[in-house]
Amino acid sequence: MTETAPARHDETSRWSWGGQDLTYALTRQGAGPRALLLPALSSISTREEMAPLQAPLSERFETVAPDWPGFGTAEKPHVAWTPAAMAAWLDHLLSRVDPDPALIVAAGHAAGYLLRHFADTPARAPQLALVAPTWRGPLPTMMGRRPGWLSRVRAAVDMQVAGPALYTLNLNGLVIRRMAKGHVYADPAWLTPARMDAKRRVSRAAGARFASVRFVTGALDPFETGDDARAAAAAMPRGRVQMIWGAETPRKSKAEMEALAAAVGVTPTVLPHGKLGLHEEFADDVSAAILGHAADIE
Repeated sequence: MTETAPARHDETSRWSWGGQDLTYALTRQGAGPRALLLPALSSISTREEMAPLQAPLSERFETVAPDWPGFGTAEKPHVAWTPAAMAAWLDHLLSRVDPDPALIVAAGHAAGYLLRHFADTPARAPQLALVAPTWRGPLPTMMGRRPGWLSRVRAAVDMQVAGPALYTLNLNGLVIRRMAKGHVYADPAWLTPARMDAKRRVSRAAGARFASVRFVTGALDPFETGDDARAAAAAMPRGRVQMIWGAETPRKSKAEMEALAAAVGVTPTVLPHGKLGLHEEFADDVSAAILGHAADIE
């Protein structure tokens, strides 16, 4: 965060889904045209991953960075999260909490949900900055498909007694560090003990397992197929979409990003470094690219 960055203000907001009254946290910072910053969906995802990017953007924009429902560090209820739930929350966010933003920055799966949201009404899309955009969860990406047995994994992790133990066993500190080193951060040393503790707090939050296991197994993918994702991308107005990713992006994820960029018809900004977490690790470079592309926003 720069020394001149405006003060940050945390707040909570309410949203109802499936008969439950739910709360989620968000952080506001800055003044100017509205900008919404959507963090990635992952087992260690929280709005705090956007803080290094939010600080420089807040010097030009009124920014808001929310936690996706089911993610973040707050306690979460037992909800079988679905793409329909996430899409409904995004609609709530864009209609009631941060309506008509001039800019939306979305990382990872958040970019996929944005494409899905605006696919039917592309003329309503503001300037979109899609950072390492994804649409398929880790296990389906690794396997190239979504086998039926993944539903049994979700059911096991949902169990009241055995579920927390299974989740902890498969998402301990060693697994998080290996995942971060392999796919998320380019420099293993970036994940300092303090940052690692912050990631562990996300994974250990009460109820975190319900959204986490669904993301990992592909049950929170915004699209069923790559064709669906590319069709949504192709519907976007050409002048309103920017795509950014790093040269060190994992091979399979990079291939999907390249296909999305081709569908939109844009030349991506490819930074010389960075993996899936480049918006956090290389926030200065990402913010410079976004601000350069959004120079005309008033």
